[in-house]
Amino acid sequence: MRKKIRVLIVDDSAVARQTLDEVLSADPGIEVMAKASDPLIAVKKIKKEVPDVIILDVEMPRMDGITFLQKIMSQHPIPVVMCSALTEKGCETTLKALEYGAIDIITKPKLGVKDFLKESRIIICDAVKAASRARVKRIAKGISSIRNRVEKKLTADVVLPPPTG
Repeated sequence: MRKKIRVLIVDDSAVARQTLDEVLSADPGIEVMAKASDPLIAVKKIKKEVPDVIILDVEMPRMDGITFLQKIMSQHPIPVVMCSALTEKGCETTLKALEYGAIDIITKPKLGVKDFLKESRIIICDAVKAASRARVKRIAKGISSIRNRVEKKLTADVVLPPPTG
């Protein structure tokens, strides 16, 4: 029998934490090992027991989820699934989360979070299972932007010889 995937839920909303706990605990392959209302509480829990996956909100008191993600991935990489209303497709927060090492992004609606999480049970559990199999790497502490690491591209004018005649 395979061991269960241990998940830490980090979200300032008690409703979101409780609903995610119910959704994940209903899957026989997943165990919610702990819940935290902010990243500083999460750090204490991680020091006691390291989870296989973290589900992380963005907007929280004392430290935002993006800063926490960056710290995790630079110090002790753990697969992270972002679950926030602030991670809409293509927005800067989403791009930063992916840049800093988030494995997957689940965008919560601003209203009706409890119903959305229950209806998205399969998506959430699949995201956690996929994240648990990911090989995460430590990122540089001073990472500022992925654009700084992209090699310069050459244009066709540089690559092709000038036309003759």
